[in-house]
Amino acid sequence: MSAIHRATKIVATLGPASSDEAVLETMLRAGVNVVRLNFSHGVAQDHIARAGLVREISQRMGREVAIMADLQGPKVRVGKFAQGKVLLENGRPFVLDAARTEPGNVEAAGLDYKELPRDVKPGDVLLLNDGLIVLDVNRVLGEQIFTTVRVGGELSNNKGINKQGGGLSAPALTAKDMEDIKVAMQLQADYVAVSFPKTATDMEMARQLANVAGAEFRHKPFLIAKIERAEAIPRLEEILAASDGIMVARGDLAVEVGNAAVPALQKRMIRMARAADKLVITATQMMESMITNPVPTRAEVSDVANAVLDGTDAVMLSAETAAGRYPVETVRAMDEICRAAEDADDAPLDDDFVGQDFKRIDHGIAMGAIFTASHLGAKAIVALTDSGFTALWMSRHSVRIPIYALTPKLATQRKMALFRNVRPLIMDTSVDRDTALAQAEERLRERDIVGSGDVYAITCGEPMGSPGGTNMLKICRVV
Repeated sequence: MSAIHRATKIVATLGPASSDEAVLETMLRAGVNVVRLNFSHGVAQDHIARAGLVREISQRMGREVAIMADLQGPKVRVGKFAQGKVLLENGRPFVLDAARTEPGNVEAAGLDYKELPRDVKPGDVLLLNDGLIVLDVNRVLGEQIFTTVRVGGELSNNKGINKQGGGLSAPALTAKDMEDIKVAMQLQADYVAVSFPKTATDMEMARQLANVAGAEFRHKPFLIAKIERAEAIPRLEEILAASDGIMVARGDLAVEVGNAAVPALQKRMIRMARAADKLVITATQMMESMITNPVPTRAEVSDVANAVLDGTDAVMLSAETAAGRYPVETVRAMDEICRAAEDADDAPLDDDFVGQDFKRIDHGIAMGAIFTASHLGAKAIVALTDSGFTALWMSRHSVRIPIYALTPKLATQRKMALFRNVRPLIMDTSVDRDTALAQAEERLRERDIVGSGDVYAITCGEPMGSPGGTNMLKICRVV
């Protein structure tokens, strides 16, 4: 196994800069745990080919890498311009026209999102191109929105539109997303990221579509809710409950709620996800300067480190690896930052158990394993797991001991690639408990994870192979 001794996982987006086989393999060896296929770009065959290449390289490396299909979501964008772009000046009028079919100019532009005139009213503020351009809505007449440019600048084709404070009615799942879910199931993506969900219903619909599309492949992905709409914030609990994890998608979220609100929201979302036994990914502009520079800024280093210290499962790279000049160097830099932050983390484990109430036996066993192993100074925590949930529960706590999750299911191994501090391994365990425990120890010894005299904790369920059946904790000393 090509081992990565780091708790925090790295998600890297694939694109033109990282589609070459040699570059992709170097990135994976440098520390990528999850590859993201961005369905906002490219066609189905592009994603299928990249997914196939990832699987091929992973098999060659002996380390499974998870695949995440990131849906585009609704296209709330301006149309195209006759010259490809215009320069909007402060104080000048500008019209957004849903009925316009001809290319735009400095006075007016069309809209990809035809419902925008119904979603805004005089006094609203529209933010274009990630908030770089600000328009004040003066009046709405039919399909036309008359605005005044408050903050101008260069506006080019198909730039995004946000409404300050939220309130756009665009559905989270478009017809394109529904077709893309089918593609994602065809390539057996381990995770599907849903863009712009506002309620739990959006996630429930996505799960139903994915389960139906994946039925012929006997595949069910985990779902990640991308929190990027203002409306999602007061409904975080219900969205979390309907999802397997969330992504702190700081780009669109910052445009809707304001840049200053995002850091506190990020910390809150990480805490909520961990408390709810869900996954959390921190994303957007984490190493943005490395799109063109070979080293990150000090601010970017601090940004990544703080997300790690807060307990995020993963940090994500977008354009840095999809289109940047230094995809491999970016992964290596992020890996180094994560390791340094983890080494400096001294959060006391015991605080995690104050006020905890375990209602399930398997959950209680998982918590008992990390608590006992930590106090005994164990070399490893081992979970024999069918579904991966025992390892997930263990990973919600900042224990310095590595968690080795042994599973007979390839799909489970791949999903666990995103779990913080979990190192998943395939092992076809015996149905006999004692034989399975002996097999697990032998696997650890083969990889020099434990040696003579080392203590480790191991959990399993009886009868063996029953999902959700973890009911035994054993503390072992290697002879």
